[in-house]
Amino acid sequence: MTYAIIETGGKQIRVEPGRFYDIELLTAQADEKVTIDSVLLVQNDGEVTIGQPRVSGATVEGTVLRNFRDRKVLVYKMKPKKKTRKKRGHRQEVTRLFIDSITLNGTVFTAQAVADESPAVDAPAQEAETVAE
Repeated sequence: MTYAIIETGGKQIRVEPGRFYDIELLTAQADEKVTIDSVLLVQNDGEVTIGQPRVSGATVEGTVLRNFRDRKVLVYKMKPKKKTRKKRGHRQEVTRLFIDSITLNGTVFTAQAVADESPAVDAPAQEAETVAE
């Protein structure tokens, strides 16, 4: 299993190829390709590469699926015995990013390559035939 830890929007996120993640708003529009250079760690088949602070030669490529506003977070402030109450709401701007590949020193790891390396899954058991009486 291949994954990377990237830094974006002041947060560290563990990403895998072939999955999507909601991150802080990027300036890119929908269906636009994005390259993230701030990769802190890359793991591939038990081989871990840790950056100090970033891994040199490592990038994460992704496609912006859409930009949207996250659910509302309510903030309620109250001072007891003073009849002072404030109710505020906040909706964070978010980008949904699909991770296409992780690149480390010219080697590209994609979701298809990761799926090919994984062991074969046993076929599901055959359903028992029901006999009508």
